[in-house]
Amino acid sequence: MSKKRQVAVVSVLASSVYLAGCGLFESNEAIDPPQTVSYLEDGEAVETTGEEANPTSSISTEAPEGSVRTDLFLISADGYVVPQSFDLPEGENAAQQALDYLVDGGPITNLLPNGYRAVLPADTEVTVKMDGETAVVDFSNEFATYAPEDEQHILQSITWTLTQFDGVKNVKLSLNGEELTEMPVDGTPIAANGTSRGMGINLLASDLVDITNTKPVVVYYLTQTAGGYDYVPVTTRISSESTNASTEIVQELIEGPAFTSSLVSDFMPGVALVSEPTIADGTLTLNFNEGILMNMEDRIVSSHTLNALTLSLTEQPGIERITIQVNGEMVEATDDGTSLISPVTRPENVNTGSY
Repeated sequence: MSKKRQVAVVSVLASSVYLAGCGLFESNEAIDPPQTVSYLEDGEAVETTGEEANPTSSISTEAPEGSVRTDLFLISADGYVVPQSFDLPEGENAAQQALDYLVDGGPITNLLPNGYRAVLPADTEVTVKMDGETAVVDFSNEFATYAPEDEQHILQSITWTLTQFDGVKNVKLSLNGEELTEMPVDGTPIAANGTSRGMGINLLASDLVDITNTKPVVVYYLTQTAGGYDYVPVTTRISSESTNASTEIVQELIEGPAFTSSLVSDFMPGVALVSEPTIADGTLTLNFNEGILMNMEDRIVSSHTLNALTLSLTEQPGIERITIQVNGEMVEATDDGTSLISPVTRPENVNTGSY
């Protein structure tokens, strides 16, 4: 897999953290992790239950009264499907409301971050009903008017937006009441049991070679926006024979995204693990060399590096929080002041900044 090491962008990202809020670590409020998180790999779900949040974490997940914070998966200017968090009005059918907000020209219009667009064609009408753990989505005829090149984006966006809700594991699509076995414009097949997060997201062409002895994992890279940087989930593949998937995921982040992509990584040159990651009671401990540090004297880590590690590794079953060490000694903080004395948990929502 062709990779690029992000040497030139490191200094840019490091300085921009003081100016551009990416929205993951924005305040000094504590985080409450999801009470129940569903991890889907190869179409199968693994349930993990959130525990007490790290009291020193600084991720704000509280929505204003009368609203619910929801991730909507939008299309970026570079053609990636990216979660953006919005405080939507509280209602009886949160899943249907989320898809209503994905319609071009609908209520999302005045809320769209710069460089992002809605994924569903204008005037599309949506109905969402639950059948067990499957969300059954029926679209009006307008749904079939999207551009062929958007088909994968649309399928991923619908699937990942709906499966964030408790109890939704799979998604089935229909057009005017007729179940779809393939997408209506470019013919992407849809499995009989529907789609799930096991389908992946933002699959880059270079990630699709030699899948026989590999398995999919989701890692988070950065994309530059008008307001700073956002975190982009990307499905890549690691060896299915690996005895420690965390090691390979960290290595993917260190090597950075494919050279042909517009994504970037904030890992410093020369960074490496000095020992295998260990996990105990849901906490993954990562022991790096001094290359992980932005500042040797103050022993601080880039907040972008921390966020990418946290988001990527807590996608794995059984990992609920991470802690970072350098040569066996605890790292105390990030460059934006986030304390690392206690393990860092995953936020419920990604890219929660104001635009």
